[in-house]
Amino acid sequence: MAENKENYVVLARKYRPQNFSELLGQDALVQTLTNAIKNNRLHHAYILTGIRGVGKTTTARIIAKALNCTGKDALSGATVNPCGICDNCRAIAESRHVDVLELDAASRTGVDDMREILDGVRYKPTSGRYKVYIIDEVHMLSKAAFNALLKTLEEPPSHVIFIFATTEIHKVPVTVLSRCQRFDLQRLSIETLMTHFKNIIQKENLIAEDEALHLIAKAADGSCRDGLSLLDQAISLGAGEVKTDIVKAMIGINDRILIYDIFENLINGQTEKLLELLDKQHSDGINPLNLLQDLINIIHLIAKVKIVPEFIKDSSLSENEKEFITKISPSVSIAVLSKMWQMCIKGISELNLAPSQRDALDMILIRIAYSANLPTPSEILDGLKKNSDLAQNNQTDQSSSAHFQSQAICESNNYTVFNTPEELVNYLISCKELKLSYSIKHEISFFDFSFGKMRVAASNKINHDFWVSLQQFLEKNTGQKWDIDISDSPLGQTLADKEELQTMSYQKDALALPLVKAIMAEFAGAKIDSLVRKINNDNEEQTSSEETSFTDYNNYIEEEN
Repeated sequence: MAENKENYVVLARKYRPQNFSELLGQDALVQTLTNAIKNNRLHHAYILTGIRGVGKTTTARIIAKALNCTGKDALSGATVNPCGICDNCRAIAESRHVDVLELDAASRTGVDDMREILDGVRYKPTSGRYKVYIIDEVHMLSKAAFNALLKTLEEPPSHVIFIFATTEIHKVPVTVLSRCQRFDLQRLSIETLMTHFKNIIQKENLIAEDEALHLIAKAADGSCRDGLSLLDQAISLGAGEVKTDIVKAMIGINDRILIYDIFENLINGQTEKLLELLDKQHSDGINPLNLLQDLINIIHLIAKVKIVPEFIKDSSLSENEKEFITKISPSVSIAVLSKMWQMCIKGISELNLAPSQRDALDMILIRIAYSANLPTPSEILDGLKKNSDLAQNNQTDQSSSAHFQSQAICESNNYTVFNTPEELVNYLISCKELKLSYSIKHEISFFDFSFGKMRVAASNKINHDFWVSLQQFLEKNTGQKWDIDISDSPLGQTLADKEELQTMSYQKDALALPLVKAIMAEFAGAKIDSLVRKINNDNEEQTSSEETSFTDYNNYIEEEN
């Protein structure tokens, strides 16, 4: 029965491509099939994969028409430009050609259905040049149905062409994929969709705003059919005019200007204004989850533009987005954007768990607003460096920590002078005497120490050979024999114990700083791993060599443990 011409045909069907030249965004596929048809190098099975609405079934029909078109004179052969007016072309376009079977695998999944289909394979086509089997959503077939198809698929009769379409290629058995020529249909770009929409608007004698078409193209997410469905809806809603405000309300897009204001107040820490904007969004019926997702999208766009400045020219960005990103990008760093991204992502899970999403959104954004103003780690280090410089100018050399800064070593008559146990340990490390330095630091406690003599207590791990080696080292490097008094008292506080206590004291002092308190409160479970101390520029060369020695020393400790 002929279709009633008065019935409205939706845009997705009315403007469906009828030949390869009208197929959008699939240049590689078109070129391959065009060459195959021209050179008579047709494959017996094709599989088309891609998201919904990119032209899988349309491409299959165009292939079927190209192979069976007879031209206006009913005498032409296979062609890359089917005429669209011969009996075969019209029958295929209307899905009623006897030799072109379109099957829905979702409703015919069983092995019996497949056997019924394959029974007709051996018969030659009735009116066409080829029998074409188009199986949509082929991944829905059962395992038995796939197995029944394999042998015929591998060696079909010369007059049979199989064309499979699927959105989930990973569900198709590899045994089937290996017998097919595969084409991955690409998502359509926003620019391609907008050009297509403008052509349709012009042909339909309608009026549309560019911003509205851009929003529809973006919401289509690469699917032409989805975009045309939205365009159809926008035309009906706007009584023949496609307006930006109508499209925003129809798609449910948040007022972008308000979202931009919210983001700007976030990075500026203006919480009072932020809450006012949230109240307005709430009164407009905006979903808290959608608002958070919009903020995540903005963060991503700004970060991408900061890293790849050329992206600001990308067609996927609207003019409003380009203007806002250009304005806000210089005032926010990648570190802050990364922190905001993580907190927004975490906020999504919090929204799903909160008894009130509205209240949860307030608290999430308040937290982001306050943390956005906290200094980044590099800024903290810069501040500590400045404070350290000031403190260094007011301190004497004796106040420097022995753990982070080697004490000055006096030299006289080419011999070394040690005034403290720390100086001795540092010199031993610089001389690669790791065993001696480790034992002095961890197995000996000092009661008294001055140049030429020391009174100590030692653990039972220290043997006679150690004292002989130490005495020899001291005599060689100081030019005199040392008086070493070894007490029978139990081992007391070692140099390593003192360092540990000093480090704990530094950490305690650090934890008392307001900035550190704020950081620890914000990031639950955080702890101070190590402390940074500034080293005098005058001692940079000495420090460099000592750092190497300390590395060797730490490696030795690991081996000992």
